[in-house]
Amino acid sequence: MLDKVVIANRAEIALRIERACRELGIKTVAVHSTADANQKHVLLADETVCIGPAPSADSYLNMPAIISAAEVTDAVAIHPGYGFLSENADFAERVASSGFTFIGPPPEVIRLLGDKVSAIKVMKEAGVPTVPGSDGPLAEDPDENIRIARDIDYPVIIKAAGGGGGRGMRVVHTEASLLNAISVTQAEAQAAFGNDTVYMEKFLERPRHIEFQVLADTFGNAVHLYDRDCSMQRRHQKIIEEAPAPGITTEQRTEMGERCAETCRKVGYTSAGTFEFLYQDGQFYFIEVNTRLQVEHTVTEMITGVDLVIEQLRIAAGEKLSFSQEDLSLRGHAIECRINAENPKNFTPSPGQIELWHPPGGPGIRVDSHLYSGYTVPPFYDSMIAKVIACGNNRKSAVARMRTALNEMVIDGIETNIVLHQEIFQHAAFKAGGTDIHYLEKRLGL
Repeated sequence: MLDKVVIANRAEIALRIERACRELGIKTVAVHSTADANQKHVLLADETVCIGPAPSADSYLNMPAIISAAEVTDAVAIHPGYGFLSENADFAERVASSGFTFIGPPPEVIRLLGDKVSAIKVMKEAGVPTVPGSDGPLAEDPDENIRIARDIDYPVIIKAAGGGGGRGMRVVHTEASLLNAISVTQAEAQAAFGNDTVYMEKFLERPRHIEFQVLADTFGNAVHLYDRDCSMQRRHQKIIEEAPAPGITTEQRTEMGERCAETCRKVGYTSAGTFEFLYQDGQFYFIEVNTRLQVEHTVTEMITGVDLVIEQLRIAAGEKLSFSQEDLSLRGHAIECRINAENPKNFTPSPGQIELWHPPGGPGIRVDSHLYSGYTVPPFYDSMIAKVIACGNNRKSAVARMRTALNEMVIDGIETNIVLHQEIFQHAAFKAGGTDIHYLEKRLGL
């Protein structure tokens, strides 16, 4: 097993990784910015290293500082969590070349599947349906791009090949706005991801967002851990996730899950990953692969009994998967609510000091959070401050337990979106299940 691991992240996911390391007897090194010196996982870690000032560009995205932290603490591996450098192939490569283990896929696989254009090509070769599109990056020829859009038929969506987290996307409804949309998306992609490559797809009017969790080891073993529905979104940002996805048949779940696992075997994927699809009219359309742990990995853990982070650590240590596909089975239903420090009406961030923190409890309730009374939420990072997960024997039970949990939860001192979640759980459409990705924005009038 790994002796000591650097946790190259912050907030709840850093604490989540730290807990998994503790369970396996692995020592932890918490790297942090000056703004995060009082983070819970930093206070609990075996060792800590400050890697820079508050801006993430100077700290959590500072590759030399993170690698230096591993060197000075004699760590053997680095876990990137999600966000920040987790899908950065150059970082994975630098970690490996510096003599450390990157807890994630090999850099060449991150490049192959992390780039949406090449990932689509891989999935097409595997016989997986994809959204009708440009079949590659858009060229500089405006006339050719106009022709492609006409062939696809409006509306279309322009996407950054290296995008993620809901960024680098622009919907185009008319030919008059196409070229400007391509140019603006290219500029945004270059600024955000250092890669101005964009491509075009048909914009589906009412799809659901369904994704499949996979795990793969270095011995060619790969499994899928079923599916999740992440359709409750605002501006491409997920708010509520659940597993398994309502309305997906056992045959569909098995077929698509196995195709994802087989792709992992084919390309040499290792560690945890997620294959994302749009689902409309009974048909799956592949859109991208997230070559990392997902925020919503918790609901998969609740319905399978598998600790995904522990499996990541074991795989990175050179161990085989501790189970096979035949060992897995669905166990009820789980739902996750992302709790953000933001105004529930206009979604402006709400940093500040937590005066009182009271997490919910009870049967089937799990809370992943780094909060504590007196902690100050900084204004420099993502606004998510907690995840509440409810699990029951069926969806109805999970929904009922989540409603109780949201009513019990207390976060005083800042604004949060708990009220929004409470409202959503009263919606008849949500209670029925199977809403599309545009439902929430239409409901909120955005």
